[in-house]
Amino acid sequence: MNLPDLVADYWKVTPGGELLVGGLPISLLVTRYGTPLFIYDAGVIERKYSTLRQVLPDSFSLAYSVKANPNPAFLRFFLDRECALEIASSGEFYQARSAGCSPKNLLFAGPGKTESELELAIAERIGEIHAESRLEIERISAISNRLGVRTNLAIRVNPSDDASGGAMTMGGRSAPFGVDEEQLDPLLQQVVSDPHLSFRGIHLFVGTQILDHELLLAQYRSGFRIAKHAATFLQSSLPTVDFGGGLGVPYFSGDHELDLEQLGIGLNELMAAAEKEPCFSHTRFILEPGRFLAAEAGLYITRINDIKISRGKKFLILDGGMHHHLAASGNLGQIVKRNFPMGILNKLCLSGAETVDVVGPLCTPLDTVGRSVSLPRAEVGDIVGIFQSGAYARSASPAGFLSHPSPPEVWIEDGQDFLARRRGSSEDYLRDVVQISAVADSNE
Repeated sequence: MNLPDLVADYWKVTPGGELLVGGLPISLLVTRYGTPLFIYDAGVIERKYSTLRQVLPDSFSLAYSVKANPNPAFLRFFLDRECALEIASSGEFYQARSAGCSPKNLLFAGPGKTESELELAIAERIGEIHAESRLEIERISAISNRLGVRTNLAIRVNPSDDASGGAMTMGGRSAPFGVDEEQLDPLLQQVVSDPHLSFRGIHLFVGTQILDHELLLAQYRSGFRIAKHAATFLQSSLPTVDFGGGLGVPYFSGDHELDLEQLGIGLNELMAAAEKEPCFSHTRFILEPGRFLAAEAGLYITRINDIKISRGKKFLILDGGMHHHLAASGNLGQIVKRNFPMGILNKLCLSGAETVDVVGPLCTPLDTVGRSVSLPRAEVGDIVGIFQSGAYARSASPAGFLSHPSPPEVWIEDGQDFLARRRGSSEDYLRDVVQISAVADSNE
């Protein structure tokens, strides 16, 4: 995405070329919290949420996908707006509960749930578990029987038609996610015949980072078709139909924004058809956006620590890199490295004057967050920002690599800054070692 357009969409720049986030100068935030760090602008999240909510039919509810960014500030933001939360681990369960989410407002998905995770969710009477295999259904039933409860369960389906797409395909072909559509009927019968299970509906999620509204609508139509088949097979209505996430944001040059207006028109047409079907008369339709709501609100902020020229190529060496932001390095699913939008945040009024590689401090050539980037002439101490960093950045990165301190996270709301997660320390990595040493000493 074009950097000037991105900045103009969401933020302001001082006459001297310094970025303002939520009205606060980036130099103030860097002085207060140091670098590297993540900054999240609640105003941008509010705008993304409100825009999406306005185009969705009233019959749709939202469940924020915690994996996109599990910071408690994000979770509380969406809980305050009566969103559910979609989780995929016991760790995310505890983070959601700590943020104040009721178990009944949690949806638990993922292909590799352990028995201990399932027992936790069932014992806490979670809203829905989205089962992804016959064995998982059997495990849920056995645990529910042992605990003497009846568990809400939906089935995630891998559709037979290829309505997949986006940056990562998660269905529509051989996949570890969900049960194949052609295997659905006997599993439906198994679930509704089980006194320990309460069948809730169908879950479909076959692609992510999708910028084509027609592709999304094709997925939703496929989900609608499967859900109607399930309801007809069972001769009953469906409480929920979950279309998953997949809504994308433009990261790279040439990417276009998702056309929400056309998406809304298509969804309203789909709901008009649903209203004619008795099996959907009381159905709650769900979307699970994460990246779409969070990505554009976040910036990864670093300082230039060194500048060097090697055989004619200039390198800007940052104090942060792929250990905090794996996606920006191209090592999170990119086949060909493409650069996230980035800029020198104290020189935004200057046009690009030199082509450089932007690298982090790690001892690996993989730690390159920008290749052949056109930037204003840089100096040691300049502040570099990587945009579109609110989702799948810190949470999807190898923070333990080389044992650098973890970066703090700062939440900006109504012109005020709040520390949402403290900076880690090098000593944090010694905790387990100290405990092991103590055990060894006690055995001498």
